[in-house]
Amino acid sequence: MTVPRFATPNVRRATPRTLMLLLLTALMAVSLVSLLIGAGSIGPGRALALLSGVQDSEAQFIVWELRAPRTLIGIVVGMALGVAGALLQAVARNPLAEPGLLGVSAGAAFAVALALVLGASAATLRISVAQLGALVGCVCVLSVARFRGVGNDPIRLVLAGAAFSGLLASLTSLILLYDQRAADEIRFWVIGSLAGRRLDDLLAVLPSMLVASVMVALLARPLAALALGERVASGLGHHPNLIRWLVIACVALLVGAATAIAGPIAFVGLVVPFVARAFAGPDIRRTLWFCLPIGPLIVLAADIISRVVVAPSELPLGVLTALCGAPVLIAVVRARRLPML
Repeated sequence: MTVPRFATPNVRRATPRTLMLLLLTALMAVSLVSLLIGAGSIGPGRALALLSGVQDSEAQFIVWELRAPRTLIGIVVGMALGVAGALLQAVARNPLAEPGLLGVSAGAAFAVALALVLGASAATLRISVAQLGALVGCVCVLSVARFRGVGNDPIRLVLAGAAFSGLLASLTSLILLYDQRAADEIRFWVIGSLAGRRLDDLLAVLPSMLVASVMVALLARPLAALALGERVASGLGHHPNLIRWLVIACVALLVGAATAIAGPIAFVGLVVPFVARAFAGPDIRRTLWFCLPIGPLIVLAADIISRVVVAPSELPLGVLTALCGAPVLIAVVRARRLPML
């Protein structure tokens, strides 16, 4: 007599291709909503009429000069932060690794604030400074936590990042007190927002994004091997230490460029990989692919909410993502049963 075997339910009934198509469709819908909705006097009706061919000079300026660049920048920033978060979590082997929690975004924001006080005005210079600050922040935090220890003690990584972020936030506050003239411009880099950004800002970061994209494509397979262990990765011909440093450089490019045009936006790098793994599973290569539409979806959705929740004013995007991301952080901590002090 044979014992019947019960079939395990298939959690992901849809194929990855179908899921990707659904996510891309949702991204297109959210992008359209981003063009239609804003805190100003141009409502969805006038914006939709403009997109349908009706001539309206005021609506044309609002939609194509303000909302369209904002939407494109939100898409690029969401992709950059989502992929950067997935890379950090993969290389640190820690679900709590995130650019905002590890001080990467804080390092970029502090570097930009310091450059603004010293008189930097060119967009390309701010981007380079932000990427350098992100690189220094990432190296400092991961050096304190030590790569080989973070997997066994995830809380140490978060504590190191929180301490470093707090230090940089204090130094940025000192800069605000020191130079009142630049306080308004610096405040943007402390909070994070997509408002008032131009296409020139996006064009300035595209070279960095392209370089980072090539690096991500080259690092995907070695990261998948590294997930199996250092010995397996070495046996397959990869160099674990080199992979880690290349990932850090790639994260610095992505986070530095995103921070240079949008300021520090917290928790996107935590939430996006968390959602992407629910669709893709543990494979880092699939996770990176799913981060591409999920990141812009989250950033644009949060940006749309920030425009209407306190209309006619706007809520800073960084504040809204922090409010939404904190419960996800708590959920990850509880799910992983991390040691609590």
